[in-house]
Amino acid sequence: MHHYIVIEGPLGVGKTSLAKKLAEKLSAQALLEDVDENPFLSQFYENPKKYAFQTQIFFLLRRFNQAVEMSQIDLFSRVTVSDFLFDKDRVFARSNLDDNEYWLYEQLFQLLKKRIAPPDLVIFLQAKTEVLLARIRSRNRKYERSIGFKYLEKINQAFNEFFFHYTDSPLLVVNASEIDFVHVPEDFEDLVEQVRSMKSGTQYYVPMSSKKGK
Repeated sequence: MHHYIVIEGPLGVGKTSLAKKLAEKLSAQALLEDVDENPFLSQFYENPKKYAFQTQIFFLLRRFNQAVEMSQIDLFSRVTVSDFLFDKDRVFARSNLDDNEYWLYEQLFQLLKKRIAPPDLVIFLQAKTEVLLARIRSRNRKYERSIGFKYLEKINQAFNEFFFHYTDSPLLVVNASEIDFVHVPEDFEDLVEQVRSMKSGTQYYVPMSSKKGK
């Protein structure tokens, strides 16, 4: 059984909801990112160029601190499920920073990365951009109201590119556009079985709901 599981994906894909539910199912502890605590985030969405670097550095340091806390936990005594991967911070950095800012960011990232242990399993939730935008609109967070399709499409493509090349941990890629892990028990239980049987490499998983629709 995997002791350190990370659920990742672009904005609005449902990673936090799934992390909570999977942690409950596996009697695991949930390590969740609190994006609301970033004091620059709302300003970033209003003025990306001005606040991108501050926003990204705050996220990088916060995610590093949480990852260090993760490494200090006895992973063999209890399973941990997290809704963020430290490495994914670079996805947003590459998309939002200019070349000079990204160079400086990358120097700091590489220093911190050396102290981070990779997960035993990463679950990457994929979804169409229009689905992500609809989910973001439905949760109605004030600072997300200015997110448009163009920006979200850029981030979505960046995530797909990042995980296409990801090899640090076993990777389960899940088509999450047409399923509901939170409210449909069959979707969730089918995924749990996939997680338990996952061993190495990269696997692609089409949930039961998607299969029925074909």
